[in-house]
Amino acid sequence: MKEMRGTSRLQNQPQRHYGITSPISLAPPKDIDCVQTEKLVEAMRPFGVFEDEEEQNHRLVVLSKLNNLVKEWISELGESKNLPPSAAANVGGKIFTFGSYRLGVHTKGADIDAVCVAPRHVERSDFFQSFFEKLKHQEKIKNLRAVEDAYVPVVKFEFDGIEIDLVFARLSMQTISDNLDLRDDSRLRSLDIRCIRSLNGCRVTDEILHLVPNKENFRLTLRAIKLWAKRRGIYSNMLGFLGGVSWAMLVARTCQLYPNALASTLVNKFFLVFSKW
Repeated sequence: MKEMRGTSRLQNQPQRHYGITSPISLAPPKDIDCVQTEKLVEAMRPFGVFEDEEEQNHRLVVLSKLNNLVKEWISELGESKNLPPSAAANVGGKIFTFGSYRLGVHTKGADIDAVCVAPRHVERSDFFQSFFEKLKHQEKIKNLRAVEDAYVPVVKFEFDGIEIDLVFARLSMQTISDNLDLRDDSRLRSLDIRCIRSLNGCRVTDEILHLVPNKENFRLTLRAIKLWAKRRGIYSNMLGFLGGVSWAMLVARTCQLYPNALASTLVNKFFLVFSKW
């Protein structure tokens, strides 16, 4: 009911339009929509689509440790390349997540897609050599392997039980700050094509989240649609079906067309819209 009151207040204000066309409906949710959305959540629970708080916190701890490793490595590399000690200590570097984890729709036990963003003194060869060696010596990292000849070169490993696919991007900047915005197109200037590909995942994910009216409604709807697609064996771009980003874009478009709808309604509208697309 609290959510409905907030949505009702929205009706009294000019509402921002998302996407390239106006919404089909601005109708606020009814009581029955709230009930049906709660039922949708309960129906999905047995399929492991929601992590508990302990698992979520564990992922955050692992990502924080990985981020610290990246900063430490970039600083050490700066010193080895004769950067002044004060500069080497402040060049930064950061891990950005993308894919289902960044969208907030990952399932229990899912891997994390991430990109290591480094300043200009760090070469791609450094990432696959010295950083790879640094990872080798970490006690909690297992199954470490590099796939340098992939379309998007990647280092894969398991960090304290969490599987991580880590790609690399080098920006033409002296330092990488913690508040760096990768949606800024100017960041792509003079970049190697492999670095642009590595950044694409993060940029697309952030753009999708930026273009939906309500992130929580979007996430719950996408969880439902992903579960439906996986249960029917049609969730895989490698097999010629739609992959994660494609399903996310379709759900995001549905959210734009029905910006005030709850997840139970959005799931229904998803099939209505795309059965007539």
